[in-house]
Amino acid sequence: MRAYLYDNLDTDCREPHEQIPSVPVSVEELEASGVLYWRLKDENFADQIDKICEERNYKNRDQITVSKEGLGELFDAKIKTFFAEHLHEDEEIRAILEGTGYFDIRDKKDRWVRIKVEAGDLIVLPAGIYHRFTLDTNNYLKAMRLFKEDPVWTPLNRPCDENPYRKAYLEAIEAN
Repeated sequence: MRAYLYDNLDTDCREPHEQIPSVPVSVEELEASGVLYWRLKDENFADQIDKICEERNYKNRDQITVSKEGLGELFDAKIKTFFAEHLHEDEEIRAILEGTGYFDIRDKKDRWVRIKVEAGDLIVLPAGIYHRFTLDTNNYLKAMRLFKEDPVWTPLNRPCDENPYRKAYLEAIEAN
């Protein structure tokens, strides 16, 4: 995982969009925005996932392949939906199994932070954080999605500042 400030240029969202000079964002800064990260080791990947699920009370999981082959005719529409700025009323938990992509989050100053993820990364975005997702130019990512309850993926597009999960998120990060 590598995180940095997004350059906000109006070019292909699958490009790195790294400011020049680069402005790195540390794991500690991500944590201040409520984002959690683990680097999982290949030799006991499944055990690590199970341990995190037990510790964080994740009860369900599934897998998604985000690619032209994996999503078929829905590919372009799904990529557009994933990249629209939104929030969820549940945590978004992704263990990257194969491929690479980008999660963009809004930090405490409402700046875009780009987080590049690859196989072996597990990321948790808190409920109420504005974010978006895109593939990189390889157009392929396979991820395990973890859920506290039944699998649900309901994006609420910005603006939704009055949403109670958004308000709770803002209160939590202000306390940090």
